[in-house]
Amino acid sequence: MPGGRLTQPERQQIALGLADGLAYAEIARRLDRPTSTVTREVMRNGGPTGYRADLAHRATEQRAHRRKPAAPRGTAASPQAHGRDPEAMRAYEETFTTVMMASGMPKMMARVMAALTLADTGSLTASELAERLRVSPASVSKAVTFLDSQDLIRRERDDRRRERYTVDDDVWYQSMMASARSLAQIVETAREGVTVLGSDTPAGHRLENVARFLDFVAENTIRAAEQARAVLHTKPPAAPEDRDGTGAGAREGAGGVTAPGGSGSS
Repeated sequence: MPGGRLTQPERQQIALGLADGLAYAEIARRLDRPTSTVTREVMRNGGPTGYRADLAHRATEQRAHRRKPAAPRGTAASPQAHGRDPEAMRAYEETFTTVMMASGMPKMMARVMAALTLADTGSLTASELAERLRVSPASVSKAVTFLDSQDLIRRERDDRRRERYTVDDDVWYQSMMASARSLAQIVETAREGVTVLGSDTPAGHRLENVARFLDFVAENTIRAAEQARAVLHTKPPAAPEDRDGTGAGAREGAGGVTAPGGSGSS
C-alpha cells in the first residue's frame, strides 16, 4: 500500500469518486490507500459536497510550507505507550478530530474530545490539554465548557485539587440522553405552536409533523441508548469454580480456553 502524501492525480480520482457517489472505503480501495487517508483528505478540504482536487492540493502545499522545520537528525520522537507508532497516532488523532468536526462539533472542541478519548487515562487537566494541543488555556476552557454542556465530558477533582476532564465508557450514553432531552423540548415547543397557529392550518400541520417525527426519534434514541448501555457495559459474571477449587482463569492459565457458557476444549 503506497505511503506518503496524496498526489494531484489521486486527489482528482477522489473528486471523481465523490461525484459518482462512491463510499470512502471504495475510493480508498481504488487508490490502494487506507480509508482513513481518504476520509481525512475529504473532510479537511470542504467535505463530500465541497471537495475540489485542485484546491485541496494547493491547500496541502501551503500547509506544508507553514510547518516548522523537521527536528535535527538524531532527535527522538515523543515516546508512545504500548509501542505505538507516533506518526500513526498523530494521523489517527487528526482523523478522529476531522470526523468529530464533520458531525457539527467546532474545531477546538473536537480536538479536545479527541485528545481525551485517545488518552489511555481518558482524563487530562487543562494544563495537560493546553500543552498537548499547543493552545492557550483560554481555548481549552472554552472547549471544555461546551463539551460539558453537551454531557460529553465529566469534570472531576484529583488528589491535588486540580480540575480534570474525563471521558469514559458512559460518556456517549449521557450525550445521547442529553440529545433526547433536547429533542423532547423541541417537541413540546412545536406542540405549543400547533395550539397557537391552529391544527387545521398549514403551519400548524407542519409543526405537528415536526413534533411527531422528533418525538418518535427521541423515544427510540432513549430506548436504543439504554439497551446498548445494558448490553455493552455489563460485565460477564465470574465463572463458577470447579469442584477442585480451580476456576476458568486457572484453566486458561494451564492452556485451556473456556468459551462463555460452554465447556473447555477436550
